[in-house]
Amino acid sequence: MNIGIDMMGGDYAPLEAVKGVQQYLAKSENHIFCIGDEIQLNELFQQHGLSSPFLHLVHASEEIGYHEHPTKALKEKPNSSIAIGFKLLATGELDAFLSAGNTGAMLVGAMFSIKPIKGVLRPTIASLLPKLNGQTGILVDVGLNADCKAEQLNQFAILGNLYAKHILNIENPSVGLLNVGEEEGKGNLLAQATYPLLKENNAIRFIGNVEGRDVFNDKADVIVCDGFTGNILLKTAEAMYDAAVHQNLQNDSFFGRYHFENYGGTPVLGINKPVIIGHGISNAKAFLNMILLAEKMIETQFCSIITSNFENL
Repeated sequence: MNIGIDMMGGDYAPLEAVKGVQQYLAKSENHIFCIGDEIQLNELFQQHGLSSPFLHLVHASEEIGYHEHPTKALKEKPNSSIAIGFKLLATGELDAFLSAGNTGAMLVGAMFSIKPIKGVLRPTIASLLPKLNGQTGILVDVGLNADCKAEQLNQFAILGNLYAKHILNIENPSVGLLNVGEEEGKGNLLAQATYPLLKENNAIRFIGNVEGRDVFNDKADVIVCDGFTGNILLKTAEAMYDAAVHQNLQNDSFFGRYHFENYGGTPVLGINKPVIIGHGISNAKAFLNMILLAEKMIETQFCSIITSNFENL
């Protein structure tokens, strides 16, 4: 198993990325390919006593900054850590690639270097939702697709369902459509057009509309919405966590599960190989959990599962 990491992406990279790799290699014998500036990385490896036959350094002489235009940066910086990572993933030298760097560049690389799985109209990104009952759900889409059609939301439901089943180990996930009321026929034109598609979709267990008040209870394991709505909901949840920290509730059994480091990153669902995008402020624990997620996606052959399901639709 070969997992590649953009070591230069993130506010606290490469130091926190090195710490995350060190924690992972202490318990694993999978091969980790660290892509970044070899001078900085070798110095950090020596400082932290990081040495392993499963550790590989791939030099990247360039970096893509947060505020650079994604497509332009990938084209003009072929020796950047993100561009090299996608090249290695596309050629099969890596089985998965992850970064906490420029999100736009990661999405562009995923779309055009790895490409969507045949039959997938648009790839999507999801966010994990902590539930009051201690379980974890999934919200999809959370920002990749601001403007959507009903057919795309129908596919997001399938992708989210597969993720809940094979990565979160939920045996028979329930799928709900985020709406302003429970009754069929509620909502805007998109919600009204999506509801009958989900209702007739035999690939999922659709339980109908769910409202904002249902997001953190156990009514639905997978909640589907357009990326505009999903991103607002995600940022609101992040604000709730910030408020909890302000009130010294960050160690609460529920609010403590909001912290992004517990989940590491989010995969791009619907492309041919595992690509995971981390938070820009990722620390060592977040990098570790990103690697563990990549490992699970490889072990379960998750992208092949998606391919098989879309072939059978």
